Amino acid sequence: MATDPFAAFKAAQREGWALFAPLETITTPTAAALVQFAGVSATDRVLDVACGTGVVAVTAARAGAHVQGLDLAPALLERARHNAALAGVDIEFLEGDVEALPYADGAFDVVLSQFGHMFGPRPDVTIAEMLRVLKPGGRIAFSTWPPEMFTGRMFGLVSSYLPPPAGVPPATDWGTDRLVRERLGDAVTDIVFEREIMSTPTLSPAHYRVTFEATAAPVIKLVQMLQNEPARLAQFRREFEDLIALYLKHNVVRQHFLMTRARKR
Repeated sequence: MATDPFAAFKAAQREGWALFAPLETITTPTAAALVQFAGVSATDRVLDVACGTGVVAVTAARAGAHVQGLDLAPALLERARHNAALAGVDIEFLEGDVEALPYADGAFDVVLSQFGHMFGPRPDVTIAEMLRVLKPGGRIAFSTWPPEMFTGRMFGLVSSYLPPPAGVPPATDWGTDRLVRERLGDAVTDIVFEREIMSTPTLSPAHYRVTFEATAAPVIKLVQMLQNEPARLAQFRREFEDLIALYLKHNVVRQHFLMTRARKR
């Protein structure tokens, strides 16, 4: 079996995203938007890829769908199982890699991902796997961050200090209509895009920054890296807070996102 060239990158993601759980409340409304956008019904077999704490999976299961979820981070899967149990829904959650989904060809009617699959290091492998496990005529739908809006610009700022490994394109490329069309290619039809806004309450740019330094994997890693470079760390924090301030109004940060839906040929 070939060695995964991005094994170390994935291990770092597994560790970093383990602390994401406190952010689940702000991604819960967007989960409902994605499930509705995908047209999930009670007869559907649904896979939630890079499911995190299971907010999309639980939402789909509460709509009556038969749901499974997969994520790299065991800590998030533990939280997802807790969320499913509280909601009274039966969901199978597995630890796994979006580039090697442990499911049969055509196993699902709907494949979803909310701000998750976009972090797979090889977009061609990721999308091929998501489409492989989707039945012909099934629907793929995902939410991503446009590079020109707040969250995309935040990831761009982080990358200016901490570039991704060679060969890993920016995750925010998944927020560009043209690149999404290219990546889906001729394997799908009926591509639909829709833009929405996630609203995140916060008291100040500093409050928001501190939250992300404790929960968002790329920011966590960058702050750790800069601990022995106080001047650069202070510079990053100033730039981050300046960016936050551009999108902060009435104690809410507006985070624009893109939803994509398509049907497999």
